[in-house]
Amino acid sequence: MKRVGIIGCGAIGTQVALAIDDAKISDTILEFLFDTNPDAAKSLTGKLTKSTVRCFSDFSDLISSTQFKTSNLVLESASQAAVRLFAKRLLELGKDLIVMSVGALADDQLLSDLLASLDKNDTNLVLPTGAIAGIDAIRSVKEVLDSVLLITTKNPKALEGAPFFEKNRIRLNSITQKTTIYQGTAADAILNFPSNVNVASILAIAGMGMERTRVRIVADPAIHYNQHQIIAEGIFGKLDIKLMNNQAEGNPKTSFLAILSAIETVRSSSRKNFRIGT
Repeated sequence: MKRVGIIGCGAIGTQVALAIDDAKISDTILEFLFDTNPDAAKSLTGKLTKSTVRCFSDFSDLISSTQFKTSNLVLESASQAAVRLFAKRLLELGKDLIVMSVGALADDQLLSDLLASLDKNDTNLVLPTGAIAGIDAIRSVKEVLDSVLLITTKNPKALEGAPFFEKNRIRLNSITQKTTIYQGTAADAILNFPSNVNVASILAIAGMGMERTRVRIVADPAIHYNQHQIIAEGIFGKLDIKLMNNQAEGNPKTSFLAILSAIETVRSSSRKNFRIGT
């Protein structure tokens, strides 16, 4: 039986909580909700019909609670900052951890610290594929890759708030046609678009690394979905995958596929002796 806590009660955290509450994820109990905005957790609690959970907005209160002590799996669906603040401590306290804000792991030192903590604390760290596909294939051919390119195309509104625009003094409403606004490494892309290209991080970790994975970001006012295209080449051949993801309701920065990926990851964590994929 998985006893799950959720950190971050936005689009992803909400839908995972509702899936557990509706018994769409079997053998799973929702223990707690954590959000630094207490209203977000309380609002989500009001949508639950079967689960009785406690809400927390202070991390010290959370980790001293009975609900935390009885939980064995935590889903992070808050932000890269939350991963930096809480991930290592959660692993040290013996919790298996699912990280959705994978962009935080572009920090090599943080990733190294988390990986070192796993054996020491007998815990598991899971990185869902999120809004892209083909990660199994990338992992399989990572030793023979020559190049990996991620092309992300979004409506400018779905890129709102990215530090890139302020840094380069670009106004979103000035983008009136399809425009390539960024080309560079995955590491740099994640710094410039921390809420938009978590997919670049999971792709880089699975394959050639942050500095050798290339990213191109395109703003297109004509589209209302989030598009990701992965082009990878090597002696194995060529992989070319394009996804056109519907946006999550109420949050254009998040793809609906990322929500479904989070739900399936929690569901898979409660299964034993059966695995699909590499």
